[in-house]
Amino acid sequence: MATAPSANLKDELDIVIPTIRNLDFLEMWRPFFEQYHLIIVQDGDPSKKIRVPDGFDYQLYNRNDVNRILGPKASCISFKDSACRCFGYLVSKKKYIFTIDDDCFVAKDPSGKEINALEQHIKNLLTPSTTHFFNTLYDPYREGADFVRGYPFSLREGAPTAVSHGLWLNIPDYDAPTQLVKPLERNTRYVDAVMTVPKGTLFPMCGMNLAFDRELIGPAMYFGLMGDGQPIGRYDDMWAGWCMKVICDHLGLGVKTGLPYIWHSKASNPFVNLKKEYKGIFWQEKAIPFFQSVSLPKECSSVEKCYLALAGEVKSKLGEVDPYFIKLADAMVTWIEAWNMVNSSGEKPAMTSLPNATSKK
Repeated sequence: MATAPSANLKDELDIVIPTIRNLDFLEMWRPFFEQYHLIIVQDGDPSKKIRVPDGFDYQLYNRNDVNRILGPKASCISFKDSACRCFGYLVSKKKYIFTIDDDCFVAKDPSGKEINALEQHIKNLLTPSTTHFFNTLYDPYREGADFVRGYPFSLREGAPTAVSHGLWLNIPDYDAPTQLVKPLERNTRYVDAVMTVPKGTLFPMCGMNLAFDRELIGPAMYFGLMGDGQPIGRYDDMWAGWCMKVICDHLGLGVKTGLPYIWHSKASNPFVNLKKEYKGIFWQEKAIPFFQSVSLPKECSSVEKCYLALAGEVKSKLGEVDPYFIKLADAMVTWIEAWNMVNSSGEKPAMTSLPNATSKK
């Protein structure tokens, strides 16, 4: 029987949280998060004081810190959009990242037990993915499961898992038109399953309950150029998901989706969302076929090389759809430059040594 390892990765994982408000929601997560380091990326007005409950080990960055650390390259970090969270990925020193939104609470399974979402993400990341052949019992590495009859033995080692995509109970992750026609709909279905997203298949990645192996796929987890000053919002995680999946497929890495669930507590305003999503709803009909057909050169053997090649394809192909994609492609290149600048000089400086960022243990 294939079994998942049990580990908390206390010294190998950072929790990244984008926010514009006090983080009282952390009280509910205290039993699960207190032993981990938090990287909080404050969006909006940097002069606003964000309160973090006592007892957490955290680093708080605002826009002034982003500008100071990245200089001109700070232009690739979105403003007034949750896409700013990827700055946390950039400055982390850990192997793994878990990111969650501040309106997401601890969910309960059908038995009434509180779900340790982080523990399940870790299990997902520490077990292989079945990218090349679908197992009808879903994740064969889960306790109580295995490979079914007819599954090729040559493929049972699987592929390294780069991304663990969790789901949500209560408020569904809908686009604005669906929100408008289903304002009272709530997700009450708890499906006790984890599955690998097959090679060659795209999916809509949601950033509110997400974990990934930063060393395996970190440079591809750029949440785009969204929000203030841009013609689009709420497609930041989608963009990262499409780019990431193409690169994972190219490099032979896996993506899992399903457990764990969190409780999504607050529905955003559908009319505000429609204004942010309007262009994206049309553009995605061009972008998705692009990602379905794009091919990366064989010589692209690293995530960075893949991402730069993908940026070039975005510029030449999607640039014809709208000039925004030319700007986005340039930001993708800037992002890789920023990633290499922050991460390439051996051991990065301790976060507490960065002058203006707030740190507390």
